[in-house]
Amino acid sequence: MGRYRLLLEYDGSGFRGWQRQREGIVTVQGVLEEGLRRLFGHDVTLVGAGRTDTGVHATGQVAHFDTVCPREGWVILRALNVLTPETVTVLAVEEAEQSFHARFSAHYREYNFRIMAGRSAMPALDRRRVWHHPRRLDIERMAEAAQLLLGTHDFTAFRASFCQSKEPIKTVSRMDVVPVGQEIHIRVGANGFLQHMVRNIVGTLSMIGRGEWPVGMMAEILASRDRRRAGPTVPPWGLYLEKVLYPGDVQQNS
Repeated sequence: MGRYRLLLEYDGSGFRGWQRQREGIVTVQGVLEEGLRRLFGHDVTLVGAGRTDTGVHATGQVAHFDTVCPREGWVILRALNVLTPETVTVLAVEEAEQSFHARFSAHYREYNFRIMAGRSAMPALDRRRVWHHPRRLDIERMAEAAQLLLGTHDFTAFRASFCQSKEPIKTVSRMDVVPVGQEIHIRVGANGFLQHMVRNIVGTLSMIGRGEWPVGMMAEILASRDRRRAGPTVPPWGLYLEKVLYPGDVQQNS
């Protein structure tokens, strides 16, 4: 039995999220597993590092699968890039130890959220790749509030009501709010995430950036552990899974 590790990128706007669902619903896991089935001639289960939601993108998703018909990594890469839609690209394939698990072996994940703020007109080319916010946002206020989330905390205030995670305590080691051209990028790195955690944090930061809430309210919301106190869940279009790290990997901030 051979185990392989894949590095993937995809445009999530045409998929109902990562996780395989019932027949007829198109998901990233589903189209990749179909490509693997056609390549190897048997059913294959693909395990992803992060179960991205509908509309969420990835530039650094990691996944693994097992097969009884080992192939060279470059063969798998070329074949999958032919057998899957254009909106999914396999960037790298390598053999992995049987102990490697794309989800449970990961110790760090990093997401980036892109906001186009202060432009009245909706973008045409990036309509499903950024969150369009027509009002201007105060980046300095947002950056100051974001720093209050660094460290180990109970992030219940920022989790979806239907989140199935048993442990709400996460360690956030990166929280950057920076201007990039005409956009604002919010990059969050942690040892793990709750469902909708990043989108709820961004929604809260947007309230602070608009001047409707004081900077210090971020700490109050975090301490409250009350989802009703936090900001809205922003759309998924601007969210990207950019990095997943495992023991032995080197962290490089970009």
